[in-house]
Amino acid sequence: MTTDVTAPWLIVGLGNPGPGYAANRHNVGFMVADLLAGRIGGSFKRAQKAQAQVLEGRVGPGSRRVVLAKPLSFMNLSGGPVAGLRDFYKVPTANIVAIHDELDIDYGTLRLKLGGGDNGHNGLKSMTKSMGPEYHRVRFGIGRPPGRMQVADFVLKDFSSVERKELDYLVDRAADAVECLVTEGLERAQSAYNS
Repeated sequence: MTTDVTAPWLIVGLGNPGPGYAANRHNVGFMVADLLAGRIGGSFKRAQKAQAQVLEGRVGPGSRRVVLAKPLSFMNLSGGPVAGLRDFYKVPTANIVAIHDELDIDYGTLRLKLGGGDNGHNGLKSMTKSMGPEYHRVRFGIGRPPGRMQVADFVLKDFSSVERKELDYLVDRAADAVECLVTEGLERAQSAYNS
């Protein structure tokens, strides 16, 4: 599946809305989206046509047109707002990027891919149900929960003090990977950032 070079990209940070969730592992997608918004030089506004915050702008050396979004639904209902934005902005599914936390990858490791399963991630499950699986994913590793901690408890906890020491750098690197994907393509971004 090829991307449409004339259409905008829809870059979606996945997370849960509200200050109580802001520093959770599950909200790393929002963290990357916020950093990208800073690079674009704008601020998020409430979308008229979907339950999301959006920012339109351009990224990278090719100055690619992007719509940056953070769904305002909870994680497991992300698909509706993303599908609404896709339809409103006329974005092909192959031009959508979901930035999300990934349990099965070591903390801080990135993996970029197109399509695939949801691996139990409720945000991806909702997006795939709404649009099919053929969108890009920037998977930010958070590792597995320690001991017998439940997955839900782990992803809804803030990053540990040890993890926070590297978090700003890792979020910055994930934002670089998103820009590379949008401006130079998946293969180049995988080569540079899949660690």
